[in-house]
Amino acid sequence: MVYIKNIHLEWYRIFLHTAQERNLTKAAQKLHITQPSVSYAIKQIEEALGVVLFQRLSKGVELTDEGRSLLAYVEQSFALLHAAERHAEDLKSLTDGELRIGASDSLIKHLLLPYLNRYHQQYPGIRIRLSHGKTPDLTARLKEGLIDCAIIHLPVEEPQLIVKALVSLQDCFVVGEALRRAGDSPLSAGELNKLPLLLLSAGSSTRQFVERWMAGHGLEVKPDMELGSVELLAEFAELGYGAAFITRSFVEEKVRDGKLFELRLQDELPPRSIGYAVRKERKLSLAAEQFVAMLGEPGRG
Repeated sequence: MVYIKNIHLEWYRIFLHTAQERNLTKAAQKLHITQPSVSYAIKQIEEALGVVLFQRLSKGVELTDEGRSLLAYVEQSFALLHAAERHAEDLKSLTDGELRIGASDSLIKHLLLPYLNRYHQQYPGIRIRLSHGKTPDLTARLKEGLIDCAIIHLPVEEPQLIVKALVSLQDCFVVGEALRRAGDSPLSAGELNKLPLLLLSAGSSTRQFVERWMAGHGLEVKPDMELGSVELLAEFAELGYGAAFITRSFVEEKVRDGKLFELRLQDELPPRSIGYAVRKERKLSLAAEQFVAMLGEPGRG
């Protein structure tokens, strides 16, 4: 129950209907209460505010100047409450709301977009706020409550987060026609490292992965080019600038079309896992809850 200056909110509702009906009995009938209850509520408001709100007439009531002044505020207040109730219903039915999600540019395009398309088709009223970043940046934003869900490279060990695997990806090194002969026979890690290497910028999970793989072979990675997107890596590899480290499924069309060529390796690259994370102690909005449920549906995307 809400009280303002010891006035029950329901008394304001009674005042509103009485002002609209200009009759205590009609107001009582509309509110399904007794006429004495209406009289009692009006009396309590008048005593609490110290003003007379209605002038009693032989056939009803009429607002005083003070009553008309109060009515303007009460009407606005109940209009806001009704708007809030309608908004809550819209949120519940997913015809309104907001989804805040983060991922790297490459994962947005090649993994997240099909989910977003399906979600947007089902819930066009939900506003999708999409931000990009590297896995460490996204986990930090998630813990700060700036996003609802993050699509990230695994493993991630964060006690504040719930992390679940989503899909497994296989990486590869690809080259253009100019370096195609380099892949005539399987390459050792050392032979690969002698080629001009095109890698994503330092600090990304993908870059850290290839650095760890090379370090496992006693090698230090010194890329010839550091680029900010998979698209640029593929383009520069196609132009003959070097061997680009890219997730295989992201360039399978170019490989199929003969624009890029995958290098064979003596030691296969291990697969990587992509997952999604949400905050452990944070209740998701209904919009975000539905999207996370969609991510968890097997075989969908």
